[in-house]
Amino acid sequence: MSDYKLQVEAIQNGSVIDHIPAHRGLKILKFFKLAQANEKITVGLNLNKTNGQQKDLIKVENTFISDEQANQLALFAPGATINQIKNFKVVNKFKVQLPEAFVGVLACPNSNCISHNEPVNTQFYVNNRTELTLKCHYCEKSFNRSFFNELD
Repeated sequence: MSDYKLQVEAIQNGSVIDHIPAHRGLKILKFFKLAQANEKITVGLNLNKTNGQQKDLIKVENTFISDEQANQLALFAPGATINQIKNFKVVNKFKVQLPEAFVGVLACPNSNCISHNEPVNTQFYVNNRTELTLKCHYCEKSFNRSFFNELD
């Protein structure tokens, strides 16, 4: 008998978001309003990885993460993977990828930006993928992740 112990219960159908940086799982639940779907959700926080570091994990029954959500997820967890599960088996697995732009997802940190006073969707272009710097389409200012309250 091995000392291996299953820490998180398997799901029959749904999505598993894995390799979330530690301490970001709850932020992702809130941002995507996953808890409002009234589906079973399993959240693992500060789980040990094989390399000694920690990660978070989210399993959502009967919910499949869309491509758009996966791209938005890259804002929080650029190294995350999404597993789509059917009948307890992984039928699709992919890594999230930063898109070229985000539309209607984040509020511009510049209080003078026109997006605060006009009925327009915010739009940001990815300026720097390594440092995650986003440039506002309207005011043309660039911001790193620390400027976005939604992300940290």
